[in-house]
Amino acid sequence: MKDDILNRLQFSLGKDADHASVYDWRMAVSLTVRDQMVDTWFNSTKEAYAASSKRVYYLSMEFLIGRLIEDMISNLQLEDTVRGALTDLGQDFDEIVHDEPDAALGNGGLGRLAACFMDSLATLGIPAFGYGIRYEHGLFEQSFAQGQQVERPETWLNQRHAWEFERPEVQFPICFGGHVDHHDGKTTWHPSEKVLATAYDTPVIGWKNEWGNTLRLWSAEPVSQFDLDSFNRGDYLAAGRSEALARTISRVLYPDDTTDSGKELRLKQEYFFTAASIQDLMRRYLQDHDDLRQLPEHVAIQLNDTHPAIAGPELVRVLVDEHGIDMAEAIPLARACLAYTNHTLLPEALEKWGEWLLGRILPRHLEIIRIIEETQQREHPGSPRILEHGDVRMGELAFIMAHKVNGVSALHTELVKETVFADLHRIHPTRIINQTNGITPRRWLYNCNPGLRDLITDAMGDGWVADLEQLTALKAKRDDAAFMQAFQASKRDNKAALSNWIGQTCGIALDPDAMFDVQIKRIHEYKRQLMNLLETVALWNDMRDNPDHDWTPRVKIFGGKAAPGYYMAKDIIRLINDVAEVINNDPATKGRLKIVYPPNYNVTMAERLIPASDLSEQISTAGKEASGTGNMKFALNGALTIGTLDGANVEIREHVGSENFFLFGLTAAEVMERRQHHGYARAAIEASPRLQRVLGQIAEGRFAPHDTGRYHGVVGMLYDHDYFLVTCDFDSYFDAQRRADNAYQNADNWAAMALMNTASMGWFSSDRTIKGYARDIWNAHPPRAAMDRSA
Repeated sequence: MKDDILNRLQFSLGKDADHASVYDWRMAVSLTVRDQMVDTWFNSTKEAYAASSKRVYYLSMEFLIGRLIEDMISNLQLEDTVRGALTDLGQDFDEIVHDEPDAALGNGGLGRLAACFMDSLATLGIPAFGYGIRYEHGLFEQSFAQGQQVERPETWLNQRHAWEFERPEVQFPICFGGHVDHHDGKTTWHPSEKVLATAYDTPVIGWKNEWGNTLRLWSAEPVSQFDLDSFNRGDYLAAGRSEALARTISRVLYPDDTTDSGKELRLKQEYFFTAASIQDLMRRYLQDHDDLRQLPEHVAIQLNDTHPAIAGPELVRVLVDEHGIDMAEAIPLARACLAYTNHTLLPEALEKWGEWLLGRILPRHLEIIRIIEETQQREHPGSPRILEHGDVRMGELAFIMAHKVNGVSALHTELVKETVFADLHRIHPTRIINQTNGITPRRWLYNCNPGLRDLITDAMGDGWVADLEQLTALKAKRDDAAFMQAFQASKRDNKAALSNWIGQTCGIALDPDAMFDVQIKRIHEYKRQLMNLLETVALWNDMRDNPDHDWTPRVKIFGGKAAPGYYMAKDIIRLINDVAEVINNDPATKGRLKIVYPPNYNVTMAERLIPASDLSEQISTAGKEASGTGNMKFALNGALTIGTLDGANVEIREHVGSENFFLFGLTAAEVMERRQHHGYARAAIEASPRLQRVLGQIAEGRFAPHDTGRYHGVVGMLYDHDYFLVTCDFDSYFDAQRRADNAYQNADNWAAMALMNTASMGWFSSDRTIKGYARDIWNAHPPRAAMDRSA
């Protein structure tokens, strides 16, 4: 290993050991490890072809993979070897692996789920491709200026990405605009604009290096790189215009679509990666098969949310226009290949595109969508329409063109049937099924929490890493004093490490013995960071009013970004920072209450925060969170949950036991009922003196003394438009927090409750989730060789 690293340092980086930077060492290690993945990757591809295996094609706008170096090293079982080699070479393993930037390819749970699924598909040996976009810049890099969120471009690709292989020979033309001709029974699309999709492949190697799949990301390039004539005329900007326009498509994740040009770019992005992926999988299928009518036996396409919903019309277009299959046959043929995962009950998150915009960018696809709708109406009169009020409804399109539609938690799936797709569910009563989300234990315990990992492995071996349900054996350790002492010590070590990091990065001193109460997720009104903050102010008031009470010390940690155009979410961020400025500098509550909001929350930060957390905030309005996966990561790492009966919280509580979960708030049914009462928010505020006081302090400028009207809009929203029922759940939430305070004061009992969370989380492995998809949706299995090897 030392020789390989030194060779890579010299021959790939052009450096000698005496003059190499941390970046050079990290790249040398990464390329050395990558070399050891390639045989498995190639052999897996050969086995899949030899067995004529059905492949899964997972289409996702996001793959939030974070740093890969630790995943790759651990899945190849090389941690001790690499660590030892670097030590002998005088290098710090931890410094080197932390030098890798997060791959900025996603926003939140949707993208992190996709990354977990890729890990599980490889671990289970199921042949699969992940398809997405190779964004030059991710969502954005977040910083704070006077408490306000500031967005700057993510620059993860300023450095070479060590894990990918560029495939310049794998290019597909992607067309936009133009017009459609119908002549002699043949349809021809004459586009007005064309770019090239170029593939970049990252191997995804499963646990213990048994199987390798591919994450294929598409980068947009111009058909003509450079206009020499324009350059020679002195028009230097025009010379590179085609390149700049093409690169725009793969430049930024989720461009602001509040403008017409932003909407157009977003639609082009979605079609770009979807069309490239369809062309790629068709090319692969036709290498070994002649009959396109057998396509569903070899191809399973999973749509991760509505972003790739255009895959239905695109696959129909390819079958009809390029391969001559009749439209009446092509629609059900495409449907048999396609499945759709719904991730939301929020109406604004179910995409709609203006019919005029989609018809201008994708004229042939609009024709096909009309035919799909006509077919659906003919077969099922009165069915919900895809085209309505000038919009193309992508949720309805995805549903109608999928043979299976899945929700991502038991509660969410039932609500999908009852709300957003109620009419379609009545027509197709067997189409909607549930596949509760999961997380990969390799990333979210084995790698991110080495202290707990080693404790568990010493107690029961490492079989749990690929079979997480083995953790149930830890329940017997509850009465093992030595184990419980070590369990508490591992949490204390994680909290001390986080305290040091926060002290270095945020300048805030923390007490590792305080309760670390953490809410990390995208900033959104339904996730209710605002309610968490209001409760924090209420607790601060009570601490000041009763200084002699035996208060449980608290550290309230927030993390998350708000979409650039989401102004209420950005006001909430500023309010959190303004409140923190006051509370953290109040001598009356010093040592008892702190608020920390580290900027630029990402996967790497989550890997620091989650193992150090005592209390997990999962407080969304019941009926609004589809599943959540952060809730699973916290519980697996021994944090107790305070939460509503929403998303996967319901199933987590069933598995860990109600006595190990701090429940509060209205149920989904009660939320819907409460909204029927006029003035429900104002009535809830008037019934809660504690909440009235907090809102009065915010309204009068207690936390913004130089701009006293800064948060009138936030307070006014809570009084008059509190759609997410922050006010109605506030008192119940405050009481649940005090139950958590009381429980935390008994350290041994808290540790026992935490252990029951870790021991009960085996069912929430993404390996279990992928087995469900493979069985119930894809009908996909490992090739025989992989099954024999695992047996």
